[in-house]
Amino acid sequence: VEEVDAIIDKSGSAVFAEIQGYIDCCIKLSGMPDLTLSFLNPRLFDDVSFHPCVRFKRWESERILSFVPPDGNFRLMSYHIVTQNIVAIPLYLRHNISFRDSGGGRLDITVGPKQTMGKVVEGVILEVPMPKCVLNVTLSPTQGKYSFDPVSKVLMWEVGRIEPTRLPNLRGTISLQSGSPPPDSNPAITVQFSINQLAVSGLKVNRL
Repeated sequence: VEEVDAIIDKSGSAVFAEIQGYIDCCIKLSGMPDLTLSFLNPRLFDDVSFHPCVRFKRWESERILSFVPPDGNFRLMSYHIVTQNIVAIPLYLRHNISFRDSGGGRLDITVGPKQTMGKVVEGVILEVPMPKCVLNVTLSPTQGKYSFDPVSKVLMWEVGRIEPTRLPNLRGTISLQSGSPPPDSNPAITVQFSINQLAVSGLKVNRL
């Protein structure tokens, strides 16, 4: 399981990215098997922590996980990776949020998969913190549903699963308070998503 936290600029490039990963196990073996797990690219790790069953000295010397696993479910390893170069964010966003002097604005957002190795992007949720001068929004989603909280000024778009042949889009108008000047800057958009069986970091198992 990997969780990626990234800041993306308007051109789609990663300004900053960090990954928190976990290797969870479910063991149902008889006896006391002595297992080893090696990676093709263990130098990716910036920080690691292990279950007590892991022989740490062998990891330090050979970068190999050697362990006698306990029965049942346990977390074998957790790791942290900070990088700007190797992370290919598997999602892209095309957005245009503009405000007019006349007291209104327009919003147009499209989200789609990118470099997912054929995997499906699911659980997609977009969160847009609108400026305080926004009164309401009138939008039309091609997929999912949206909500706008007039108190917190947060726009939520629950997209769900993305089909590459039909990209989700949300567009419509923004209403501003009467007499208020247009906001100085556009809001930052937060995107949540999940992709099963895809390691964003590029981490690969060599042998178990």
